[in-house]
This record gives sequence, structure tokens and C-alpha cells, in this order.
Amino acid sequence: MSGDKRSRLWAPRLALLTGIAAVSMGSIFVRFAQAEASSLAIAAWRLSLATLFLLPVSWLRHRSQWRSVRGRDWAWIAAAGACLAVHFATWITSLEYTSVASSVALVSTSPLWVALLAWIFWRESLTRSLLAGLALALGGSLMISFAETRAAISSKPLLGNALAMAGALAVSGYWLIGRHLRRRMPLIPYITMVYGSAAMLLLAVAVLLRQPLAGFRPSIYVWLLLLALLPQLLGHSSFNWALGHLPASYVAIATLGEPVGAALLASLFLGEFPSPLKIAAAFLILTGITLALHQRKGSRPSG
Repeated sequence: MSGDKRSRLWAPRLALLTGIAAVSMGSIFVRFAQAEASSLAIAAWRLSLATLFLLPVSWLRHRSQWRSVRGRDWAWIAAAGACLAVHFATWITSLEYTSVASSVALVSTSPLWVALLAWIFWRESLTRSLLAGLALALGGSLMISFAETRAAISSKPLLGNALAMAGALAVSGYWLIGRHLRRRMPLIPYITMVYGSAAMLLLAVAVLLRQPLAGFRPSIYVWLLLLALLPQLLGHSSFNWALGHLPASYVAIATLGEPVGAALLASLFLGEFPSPLKIAAAFLILTGITLALHQRKGSRPSG
């Protein structure tokens, strides 16, 4: 391999590592913010701040794409935003009831549900390796649930696991709709519109349920800002940039480093040390996802 080609590959790989580090911090920031803010408020702040940062760039550089969005596309954008809102509301709430390692491992099963839903709605191929991967991941999920009930981290560990799995299913809908829309919409205006619609929905629900959105200590706002800047903007942007330079399957499998990174950070900053049973369960889940992604090498995730 020539030195020039090798140097070109280092940049996207560095972007991947940066993205994994950024998204791994998300659950830690959430836990710190939950000291005062409700999970619904955290989700609303995360997407609202991300939208505010994206909006000027999106409007100035992609104004023509905004004006060309058709009525039916707005409906799909609203649907994607609703899926994303449910994803963050359920996943962030799961961190109130279950450990970081369990929550992130379960929410990372979304590629399996994307493949399964694509088979249900669009009759895309469902191969043996995908079914085997799904079985392994489900087995790992059951092991994590068993490990949580023994660890007694909270009084409702199974609720936390169920919410994390609901977050995985919800974000699968977001990815499927995104695959449909991103064929004709550039990334920046698309995510600005979707993040914005999700933020408005979360804000409306928070107001309806009378969840406080302000009045926190200054440190809580710092965690909310970091949540929007690092996991949401830097993390996901790094993955999407890397997709333009590396195979989609390589990027997808590399992002499975998030549960590992999140578990390491949780042990350092939260004192959550995963048990051997939980480590084995997470290994099963990641192996199952890797197996499923391997047989879908030709598919390119839309982000």
C-alpha cells in the first residue's frame, strides 16, 4: 500500500475512533444530568441544542433543498422525528433503572431490528446468518436481564432493559425512514429537519406532562450542552463522514465499540463494574450483531 493511500485511510479511521469516543460519553453525561433534570427534559435539550447548532449552517448552505421538500416528504420527516424522539425518551429513561453497560448493549441491537423490519415491510432477504445473529443477540439480552435482577441496581431493572430495547426498536424506524429519504436529501438539511421535529415533539410532551425544562444548576446545563455537542453532533457526524471513505460494513461493525467504551467510562466515573455474566451477555449481543452485519456488507446505512 502506498504511503499516500495509507495516509488517506488514517483520517477516516481516526474519525471513527473519535465518533466512538464521543458517543460512548453520552450515557455518562445523561447520568450526571439526571441529578436534577428529568429524562424527558434531557432528551428535549439534547435535540433542541443540536438543532440550533445545525440550523444556520443548514439554511445558509442548503436553502434550495429546504424549499424543494415536498408535502409527502414532510410527513416522512415528521415520522422519522417521532421515532427519534421515542428512541431518546425511552433510552435515556432506561438509564434511571438499569446499568450503563446493559442499557447501551441492548439499545445497540438496532441493526438487527432494521434487518427484521426490512424483511417484514419490504421482503428483503432474511438469511441464516441474520437469524443466527438475532438469536445470539436475544440470548444475550435475556442473560443481561437475568444479571440485572441479581445485581439489584434498581428496584425495576427489567423496566430499564425493556425501555432500552424499546429505544432500539424506535431508532430502527428512524434508520428505515432515513434510508428512504436520504436517497434524495443531503445529510445536513435532513438531520436538521428530523432533529428539529423530534425536539418539538419532546418539548411539547414535556410541557404537557409538566416536566421542568429550566431552573437547574449551571453544571446541569454544561452536561446538556456536552450531550448535544459530543455524542449527537461530533459522534454521528464522524460516523457519517467515515462512511464516505470506508466500507459501510466496516463502519457499522466499528460502531459496536460504543457499548465497550460506555462500560469502561461507567466503571471509571460511576463505579459500575460489569459482572462476568453481564460481560458474557454483552459479548453474545455484539457477536450476534457482527454476524448479522457481515451478511449485509452491500447495504449502506443512511445516517
